[in-house]
Parts: sequence; structure tokens; C-alpha cells
Amino acid sequence: MVELAGIIFFGFLFDVSFGDPHYRYHPIRIIGQCITLSEKALRHLGLNGRAGGFLLVLTTQMSSLFCYLTASLFLHSLYRPLGMAFDLFICYSCLALKDLVVHIKPVIHALETGDLPEARKRIALVVGRNVQSLDDKGVSRAAVETLAENFVDGLLSPVFWYLLGGILACILSLSPVITALSFMLAFKVGSTLDSMVGYKSPRFMDFGWASAKLDDVMNFIPARLSLIILFFGAWISGLHPLDGLRVALRDRLKHDSPNAAHAESFFAGSLGVRLCGPIMYPGGLKNKAWLGHGNSDPGPEDISRAALLVKWSAWFALLLSISALLFL
Repeated sequence: MVELAGIIFFGFLFDVSFGDPHYRYHPIRIIGQCITLSEKALRHLGLNGRAGGFLLVLTTQMSSLFCYLTASLFLHSLYRPLGMAFDLFICYSCLALKDLVVHIKPVIHALETGDLPEARKRIALVVGRNVQSLDDKGVSRAAVETLAENFVDGLLSPVFWYLLGGILACILSLSPVITALSFMLAFKVGSTLDSMVGYKSPRFMDFGWASAKLDDVMNFIPARLSLIILFFGAWISGLHPLDGLRVALRDRLKHDSPNAAHAESFFAGSLGVRLCGPIMYPGGLKNKAWLGHGNSDPGPEDISRAALLVKWSAWFALLLSISALLFL
């Protein structure tokens, strides 16, 4: 369990210190390229519906885990410190916290200087909506919403699956680190699949169904646990944790997604703003329910406070996980 705690701690520390490394052979980018090639192959074979989407999920998950397990076991047998370094590298690659905050900072600066076109350009790098129709309030809402959603998807869910895999490995007498990282990697594969094909558009409505459902399942528990983590993060950040919890319990199921509104509604309540509402996507307008209370829209100062909430909540989640591992 000490080795498990060390891997997740240093993986997190590397992420918050250096961010996500940008290079061609990043494991998640390789997975994304494989998804693109597999989609083309399946569609070429005429598998454009749910069957093809299910095969995409199955083959991507199995091939990713096979490659990781083969490489890790080989490196461990060759030289154990080399194997441990590889495991740390995989853990580091599966976490994405600093890059999220780094991408949001230029949005804040552009809004503070009144440069709306630049703010739209910057927020377009991290959201999938049509940004050309956004005013400064719309850009601010988009920034806070992506911080909330990606706190779960980019940090809390990977840590949760790592922790669950490690605990199950100890119960079943398996290799704790390899099993924990296999669970973490499986989540990242599912998340990547959802981000690439899990859309409700004519092209992906059926083909992306399995990817979207897998992402819903794997984020189901972390999204609900996020309310506890964010409560303490808001308390540390000097926000309003009780308001966040009250709004979250009221608004968390207002959206079609079973998971997305949990963190978003907590952010809305703890910041004292409203989020979501009608959003223009490339495929058309989507009338999402408003989250929060009142008619106060967030501004650049609220984006900064939301980023602070993400940072403190992330540290709290990490320390809670390490404590659990060491205690067990």
C-alpha cells in the first residue's frame, strides 16, 4: 500500500508541477489515434451502429490494457526500478489538472482586459460549444462549467478507479500497483472514447452509444463523491460550501447527463452564480436547465475562485486517498 500511495502522490505532484506533457507519443494521444483508425476500419466494414460502437469500446479497452500490462511486466522483470518508473509515468499521464487551469488563465486575462474575441478563442480550446455566439458572461459560464466537469473527469474519477483497483488487488492477492493502474487506464480509455465518439449527433447517435454509456457508468460514483470533496474544498477556499451542497442536492439531476450537473451545480451554489442554461453547440441549440439560484452570471473573478476551488479540492482528494491507502 505504501508503493500504491507513492505512485499516486508523485503522479499528482508531477501533474501539478509540469502539466500534461505535449509530445507525439503521449499514451492518451496514442489511444486517441487508435480510436480514429479503429472507427474508420469499423465503418468501412459497414459497422456503423451500436454493434460497431461496442466493438470499438471492446477492442480499444483490451488493446490498451494488453499493451500496458505487457510493457509493465516486461520492465519489472528486466529491472524493477525501471518498471516502477514506467508505472509512475502512466499514472502521471492519466491525470490532467494543471493543464485545465493553465488553459483557463488566458480566458480570465482576456475578459479582464475586455478582449472578448481573444476570450472566445481561448475558451474554444477547452469546450465543445459554439463560442462565437457567447458574450463575456457566456464565456465566464463556459469557463466555470468546464472547470467543474473536468475536475471529476480529469482528476477525481482517475483517482477513484486507481484507489478501487488497488483495494481490490489487495483483497484478491493481485499486484496492487499494476491492478490500480489498469483500472485507472481503463477509465481514461473510456473517457477518451466518450470525448471522441460519444456525441448525440446523427453520425454518432448509435455508433457512440456504448462509449457514452461506459463513461456514464464509470463517472457515476465519482460524480456523487465530488459533492463531499468539493464541500471541503469550498470550505478551505473560503467559499460557501453549505450553499453549494444545497444547490447541488436540488439541481444535480436537472440535466440529461446523469453525472455532469453534480459538480456544476455545486460550483454554482458555492460561487453564488447561475450556470448552464441554453447553449449553442455545432449541432444546434440545447436548452439546458439553469443551475444555481438568482440571475447573477459569473465574471472573471468567479472563474479565478472556481480554479481555486478545483486546486484545493484536488489536494483534499489526493490526501484522502493516500490516507485510505496507508490506513489499509
